[in-house]
Amino acid sequence: MTTTSPIKTAADLTPARPPATGSGGRTRLRIGAGQQLKGGPFTYVALVIVGLGSIFPLYWTLVAASHDQQRVLDSPPPLLPGGRLWSNLQAAWDQAHLGKAIVNSVVVAGCITVATLFFCTLAGYAFAKMRFRGRGFLMTAVIATLTIPPQLSVVPLFMMMSDIGWGGKLESVIFPTLVGAFGVFFMRQYLLEALPYELVEAAKVDGATNFRIVWSVVLPVARPAMMVLGMLTFVQAWNDFFWPFLALNQQNPTIQVALGQLSASYTPDQSIVMAGALISTLPLLLVFVIFGKQIVGGIMSGAVKG
Repeated sequence: MTTTSPIKTAADLTPARPPATGSGGRTRLRIGAGQQLKGGPFTYVALVIVGLGSIFPLYWTLVAASHDQQRVLDSPPPLLPGGRLWSNLQAAWDQAHLGKAIVNSVVVAGCITVATLFFCTLAGYAFAKMRFRGRGFLMTAVIATLTIPPQLSVVPLFMMMSDIGWGGKLESVIFPTLVGAFGVFFMRQYLLEALPYELVEAAKVDGATNFRIVWSVVLPVARPAMMVLGMLTFVQAWNDFFWPFLALNQQNPTIQVALGQLSASYTPDQSIVMAGALISTLPLLLVFVIFGKQIVGGIMSGAVKG
C-alpha cells in the first residue's frame, strides 16, 4: 500500500530565520509592517498625566468664569464650576463688544490663512522643483528673515500703514502677514521630498501648463502639509496681540485686543476676563473639531514615508 506525503507549502520550504542578535548575544526583536508596539502601565500613566496637564488650563478658565471675583481670589481657589457662567459670559460679551471682535478676528485669520497657503505653496514649489538663476541666494534670504525680530519692523510698518491710510483698519493687520518665511520654507522642504521630478516632467510632456501642473499635481501632493500649515497660521493669526494692538483702535478690535481692554482697568474682574478668554477659545476648538481629522491625517502623512 502506497502512502502519500503531505504537500509542502512555501512556508514549509522557507528556512526559519533565526532571531537577530546584537553584541553580547542579546536578542533583538524585529517589528514588521503593520505591527504595533504595546504600551505598558507606565505609558498609560504618562499619557494620562500629559492629557490632564493639557486640559487643566481650559478647565480652570471654565471654573474661574463661572464664579465671582471674590471666589476666584480665595485661597484655596475653587476646583468645581459655579453658577455664574452665563452672567459672566454676557458681561464679557457686552463690555468688550466681543461680537464685532470675533467677526474681525475671523476675517483677519481667514484672509491670512488662505493667502499664506496660496503664496507659500507656490513659492515652495518654485524653490523645490524649478531651476532659475539665484534660487539658492533667494532661499537663503528668505530663511535669513526668520532671524530678524518682528519688533524691529514695527515703527516703519506703522508709518507705512498710516501713510497709506490704513491706520485703525483691518487691512493694516492682514496685508503685512499675507506670506511668511516659515511657510515658504515649510512647503519647500515638504515638496522637495514628496513631489517627484518625474511627476512634474510627465505633466509637462502631456502638455500641461504651469498653472495646470500646480492645480492638478502640486496641490494634491501638498494637501497634507497645507492642512498643517493652515492650522498653525490660523492659530497664530487668531492669537496675535502685539501688532493688532498697535495697528487697530478700540472701535475696531480683534478678539485679543478686545480681551486686553477687559483687563486694562485698574481693578479688572478676573472672572469676566476668564469668561472672555473662554469665548475666544471656543472658535479654535470648533475649528479643530471640524478639521481635526484632516489635520492629524496631514501630520501623519508628512511623518510617514511610503
